[in-house]
Amino acid sequence: MKKLWLTAISFVLLPGGWLAAQTLESASDGSGVRGYRDTPRQPWSGYRVHDPDRPLPVRVAPGSFLHSAPAPQDAIVLFDGRNSNRRQTNRWRLVDGCVEATTGDLVSKESFSTCQLHLEWLIPTNVTGHLFDRGNNGVLLMGRYEIQIFNSHEEKLYPDGQCAAIYGQTPPLVNACRPPGEWQSYDIIFTAPQYEDGKLTRPAFVTVLHNGVLVQDHQEIYGATAHRELPRYGLAASTGPVLLAGHNCPVRFRNIWLRPLVGPEQIRR
Repeated sequence: MKKLWLTAISFVLLPGGWLAAQTLESASDGSGVRGYRDTPRQPWSGYRVHDPDRPLPVRVAPGSFLHSAPAPQDAIVLFDGRNSNRRQTNRWRLVDGCVEATTGDLVSKESFSTCQLHLEWLIPTNVTGHLFDRGNNGVLLMGRYEIQIFNSHEEKLYPDGQCAAIYGQTPPLVNACRPPGEWQSYDIIFTAPQYEDGKLTRPAFVTVLHNGVLVQDHQEIYGATAHRELPRYGLAASTGPVLLAGHNCPVRFRNIWLRPLVGPEQIRR
C-alpha cells in the first residue's frame, strides 16, 4: 500500500536572523504524532532526533493534585509567589502568586551542581497557535540540560520532545500529564557532569518524577539539549543556573525550591 505522508512546514529563527523551513511529518502508524525524518540518528537508541515513529510512552493517569509540596528546612527557595531576589531581571509577570512566562527566559542568579529540584507548573487552557507553542516550556538544569514541559495530555509531538522528556534525547517512561488548567509537579534529582583537566569523566544523570510518577530513572544525559541536533558536551562545567524557558506560551510556575546535594556519592550510580 502506498503511504501518504502528512506534512507541515515550520520556521525556526537561526543565528544571524535567517529563517529555515523545516518539514514536520506524521508518524507512519496513523497516530498523528509529528516529527522529523531528516535529522541525525541517535547512537544510543537507533532513532532519529525527534523521530515521529519512535514508540509513544503509555499514558498513566497520575491522580489529582492534592497540595503543594512544602520546602524542606535546608532548601533554597527560588520562588515562593513573592520573592524575586534569586532570579535575574526579566519580563515574566507575577500573577496570583505565580510567575507567568512571557518572552525570554527566567534564570536563577545562583549556579548549582548536583541537586534536588521541585517545581509546580500549569499550562493554560485554550492555547492556540503553532504546535510548538501549545504549552511549551522547559526546565534547563545548569542552563543546558532540558526537561521538557509541554501539553502532552492533548498534543502529539515527537516522543523525545513530549512532556518530561530529556529534550531531543530520551522520552519519559510513561506519559503522566494532567490536562491544561490543572497544576502539575516535577521532582528532579540531577547529578552534574564531572570533568578532569577539561575532559568529561562522567556524564550527567537525571531522575524525574512527574506528578509523583517515575518518568526518568537515573537516565544518562548525552550532552546539552538541542533542537534537531545530536547533543554534545562542550563547555567543561559542573555548575550552572536553573533556567525556565520562555516559548511564546503563558505557562505559570509556583513553589520552586532546590536542595544542593553535597556530592555525587549521594546519588545512585
